[in-house]
Amino acid sequence: MNFQAVRRRERLDRAVKARSDDIFALTSWRELLYLVVPPLALVILLLAAASAASPYQHRVLAVGLVFGLLALSWDFLAATGLISLGQSLFFGLGAYLAGMMNHYWGWPCWITIPAAALAGGVLCAVLLAPVLRLRGIYFAMITLIIPLILVRIIEATRILGGTEGLSSLSGLPGRGWEATVGLSAFLAALFGLRRLLRTDYGLVLRSIRDDDRAVMSDGVNVYWLRTQAIFIAGAVGAFGGAFMTHLYRFVGMPAFTLDYSILPIAAAVVGGVGTLAGPALGALLLVPLSEALRPLGSLRIVAYGLCLVVFVVMLPEGLFPYLRRKYQQFERWRDLAHD
Repeated sequence: MNFQAVRRRERLDRAVKARSDDIFALTSWRELLYLVVPPLALVILLLAAASAASPYQHRVLAVGLVFGLLALSWDFLAATGLISLGQSLFFGLGAYLAGMMNHYWGWPCWITIPAAALAGGVLCAVLLAPVLRLRGIYFAMITLIIPLILVRIIEATRILGGTEGLSSLSGLPGRGWEATVGLSAFLAALFGLRRLLRTDYGLVLRSIRDDDRAVMSDGVNVYWLRTQAIFIAGAVGAFGGAFMTHLYRFVGMPAFTLDYSILPIAAAVVGGVGTLAGPALGALLLVPLSEALRPLGSLRIVAYGLCLVVFVVMLPEGLFPYLRRKYQQFERWRDLAHD
């Protein structure tokens, strides 16, 4: 008999990993380092990139961090069963609120950015609370339509600078502050949201995604919890918009463009939906990739689209789940003849 016919490749968890997801059995410092090294390596890599980058590369990194915040915001909503096509709503509200506070009231950026994040989260929750009974594509269409309505209102009424926007805003003190604020917000959102979804509160939010009727039957106010989830996601996205406003010292109608809605979704698909770390990783890859393809001119979109297709076809689960599986598991050939 052919020897290859009686062999099978099997995938096994490493000794440190238990059978349940995200549950590990630690018996030594070496195994603890095994778990700590990946997130620590991410932090060190980002700090090194921020410190060694040129001014142009530093700006690309800052934009990547902003899109990372939007991708985290989108994935957090998806974890609760709310699929959004309007991350530009979160971004635009935060951007305009920060610009308004700085332009009209003279508030410094270290007040406008956190204030705009909180106020943006509240406004997002207020605007979307009436449509929380909608599901699937219907809720997604509402999130897509609201930013378009706000753009037309700004254009027609000429409020907040109208089509010209608000310019000459206060910028961040320097590149060091840009890196500190951007990296701190990105890492806090990444590890904070991951921790939140692993708590009992996060378990309820994920249960709403799986079967909201069953959760409602237990006396839980599903719509109030979804409103809270929108506030959290909106605050994260609005922080990115406020940060971008002071980064470029300008805010205008482009803050509500579809780019801020489409790219976070693409980042989630490339990185891995439902993992939070995956969308963040996807954003940090797609933004520099987009800039690297800029010399191609009009062919840039074609090359960018082909890269996305390759990612989706070759790694449908996403890049982060693939890397995590390779790190936590190993493969071996098993001889079935000896069973």
